Amino acid sequence: MILRARTVLPLGRPPFADGAVQLARGRIQAVGRWRDLRAQAIGAVQDLGEVILLPGLVNPHAHLDYTAMAGMIPPPRSFTDWIKSITTLKAEWSYAEYAQSWLRGAEMLRRHGTTTVGDIEALPELLPDVWSATPLRVRSFLEMTGVRSRRDPELILREAIARRDSLPEGRSRAFLSPHAPYSTPPVLLRRVAEVSRQHRWPFSVHVAESAEEFQMFTEACGPMYDWLGRNEREMSDCGSRTPVERLAALQALGPRTIAVHVNYLGPRDIPLLRESGAHVVHCPRSHAYFRHRAFDFAALRSAGLNLSLGTDSLATTRTSSQVPPELSLFAEMQTFARAHPAVAPAEILPLVTVNPAKALGLEDRVGVLREGAWADLITIPYAGRLAESPEAVVHHRGPVRDVWIEGRWTSVTP
Repeated sequence: MILRARTVLPLGRPPFADGAVQLARGRIQAVGRWRDLRAQAIGAVQDLGEVILLPGLVNPHAHLDYTAMAGMIPPPRSFTDWIKSITTLKAEWSYAEYAQSWLRGAEMLRRHGTTTVGDIEALPELLPDVWSATPLRVRSFLEMTGVRSRRDPELILREAIARRDSLPEGRSRAFLSPHAPYSTPPVLLRRVAEVSRQHRWPFSVHVAESAEEFQMFTEACGPMYDWLGRNEREMSDCGSRTPVERLAALQALGPRTIAVHVNYLGPRDIPLLRESGAHVVHCPRSHAYFRHRAFDFAALRSAGLNLSLGTDSLATTRTSSQVPPELSLFAEMQTFARAHPAVAPAEILPLVTVNPAKALGLEDRVGVLREGAWADLITIPYAGRLAESPEAVVHHRGPVRDVWIEGRWTSVTP
């Protein structure tokens, strides 16, 4: 099949007009101008008309099972208060509620153009059933904590690996996620990083998310320090290093590390992240929900770090009675653009395509239209100028028009 479109935005190269993409056996066979591809066209030609054809968006960080929690926790006074609230809420939910919430979030993402998602699985028992219920390409990160349970870290790790190994490997796969330096025993963090390096797995970790976490590790005081101390966490790792420095000391920073949030940084943190090759994921709407200090995008970009945008969850998205929130990377791009007006739309698009693909270990396979990549594509209606097509994508609102995953078209009708 060949898809022809008014505008093709391949991401690995500039956009071009009257373009076409040839698909076969779930992969992209050729990308170019229609006049160049039509002579060698094999199979059906579908003229999509006045649209922008681009790669499916890649969301490197989500909590799909929290989707139905939208609006249940008002923006808190402190991050520690939010942790307490969501812990209480999660304990009240049933398996069925988590499953329905997960699937609802996956459907939101698909309707809004995401074709690949890196999801944190707080309830890994949902797998693989939810995988088979969505066409999305899912990278599930099995969440591990262990501070409150005080279980043996090696046992926690063995159980997570055993669950991962029991899951089928197809369009979706599972990896590991030590939750955060404050909630995961140091030995477990170190071992997850070690195992992930050995197997060449990406792993995801929340780090430096809040001012309270930063204060806990650097000053050994504050609301999070006091709360975790009362819950019998061993606090001897606090008082001398930033959260990022803690990861570095545990040898948990490297090219397999997906460092999520990274909102509060010390003077040595950016060099540590750069030298390690770690990937950074920023979640703009979650950032605004907590009223964190300005995200230091310019400094992180100047250091050459691989930066991406993620959705986080609707449990940390401000709600409105007029417009219920949905999981959407378009909404994240628009929130990011308002906070960083100097960043051009053409610079924002790689944050939801090429860059997160690299973070998830899927470089050149998703997030780009090029020969050999998987045939994950989307379209949005557009009849404007070629030069303004990146801006049209960033500011698109509502569902996309078309979604293909592995070359198969899927309806976006609500």
